Amino acid sequence: MGSFVLERTIAAPVERVFALSLDVGVHVDSMATHAERIVGGVRSGQMAEGDTVTWSARHFGIRFRMTSLVFDVDAPQRFSDRQLHGPFAAFRHRHTFVPLLAPDEPEASRTLMRDEIEFRSPFGPLGRLVDALIMRRHLIRLIEQRNDALAARASAS
Repeated sequence: MGSFVLERTIAAPVERVFALSLDVGVHVDSMATHAERIVGGVRSGQMAEGDTVTWSARHFGIRFRMTSLVFDVDAPQRFSDRQLHGPFAAFRHRHTFVPLLAPDEPEASRTLMRDEIEFRSPFGPLGRLVDALIMRRHLIRLIEQRNDALAARASAS
C-alpha cells in the first residue's frame, strides 16, 4: 500500500479550515486544471458524516470517476474519506486539523492541516510498480494543489 503525509500551516482559524475542507465547491475549484466536476451525491456546500460524492476528472488524459464516502467526522479536529468505487483498489484520506497559538495571540488564528493518504492501484505487482513510479508523485501534486487553493481561500476572509 502506498502512502504519504503532507502538513501545511494555514493562516486561518481551525473551524474555517475544517469547513472549507468539507466544501465540495472549494474542492472542484481547486481541481479545475483536471476538469473536475461532481456527477453524483452531494453537489454543493459542506459534506457531513455518511455523505457521498462522485467526482469526474481527467488525469493522464483519461476521464476517471471516483465515489467517496465521508466518515469519522469530529468537527473541527478530523474527518476521513475513502473510495467506494473508482480507479483505485483502495484509497483512504485522513484529514486532521490542529489549532496553533502564537505567544501573542489570545485565540488560535492559524491551523496545522495534516493529510494522510493511503492508496493502492489495481493489478497486483503492476499496480505496485505504477504506485511507486507515478501515482505517489501525482497524488502528492494533487493534494498540494488542493491545499494551495484551500489555504488561499481560508486566509482571504
